[in-house]
Amino acid sequence: MRKPSLVSLLAATAVVGASLNAEGAESGKQKRNAVFSLIGVDKDITLRRMVVHSARQKGTVLFLHGFPETSYVWIDISIALGADYEVHAFDWPGYGLSSRPAVEKFSYAPKDYADVLHSYIEKAGIDRSNLTIYATDIGALPALLLALREPDIAQRIIVGDFAPFNRPAYMYESLQSLKAEPAASKTRDYMNKTSNEILENAHRRGLAPHEQFEIPAEVKEDMKRSWSQGGLTTADAFYHYYAKFTRDQDFLETNLSRLKTPVKVIWGEKDIYINKEMGLEFSKRTDARISVLPGIGHYPHLQKPELTVREIREAPQ
Repeated sequence: MRKPSLVSLLAATAVVGASLNAEGAESGKQKRNAVFSLIGVDKDITLRRMVVHSARQKGTVLFLHGFPETSYVWIDISIALGADYEVHAFDWPGYGLSSRPAVEKFSYAPKDYADVLHSYIEKAGIDRSNLTIYATDIGALPALLLALREPDIAQRIIVGDFAPFNRPAYMYESLQSLKAEPAASKTRDYMNKTSNEILENAHRRGLAPHEQFEIPAEVKEDMKRSWSQGGLTTADAFYHYYAKFTRDQDFLETNLSRLKTPVKVIWGEKDIYINKEMGLEFSKRTDARISVLPGIGHYPHLQKPELTVREIREAPQ
């Protein structure tokens, strides 16, 4: 059984109404005190974002989601942090209700996501000097690539459960297959055919029955209804991300000595998608602190959201 939500434990406010713009994307939608809106970051890309404003700002937190997620995965955590932090999250291009331009205009590669992240920080007017970026899965490599270019992009970056280096042996079989053709196209087709199963069970894999958990219904519904938008699915975006993934992993590894932004690593002990050995290697080579979370899988922020809240609150200011 799913435990009561983090927000209910913290006595968050009630849900208020929503509005949709002409394209069907949320604009000005408010859920409790998390406000969803649209923000253009360039001529081809508009992002759906979520912001929780705070009257007593200790700083700003920017959450970056993974596959097959959307910004909805951060709602409860963001509201819990909202008493002390301004909190931002957005859907990556190809996910949620953000733009899904043709690959001729946008490649969906990690380096291009790094450009999107930079543009969002600039357009949103976020103060870099007191910014914490918390990035998981596909969100982590873009954050680090951006930090190579701009070490002052954030005060600190927290990353976890991702593949910083080209180490296929540490990766789930389907992820290995996305790295090269013809297996990559076959895997994309299979993921699109089994999208319902992925959305229902991706977060359960690798966990014992007593460790498995349900994700909030509103999160699952948002991922499901936004899987196919504008002719490009979430799995298609993931496939295109992986088309340049090895190139961008190699770039990070080659330039690892240039990474100056303070980094902390979080990893689920039972992550079967990206083995914790990947995190341990990254931590050792960057001299970054690492927390391996016992009994936790690939989605710590969904399995134990209170740990994510605690990690942010206990980060040095």
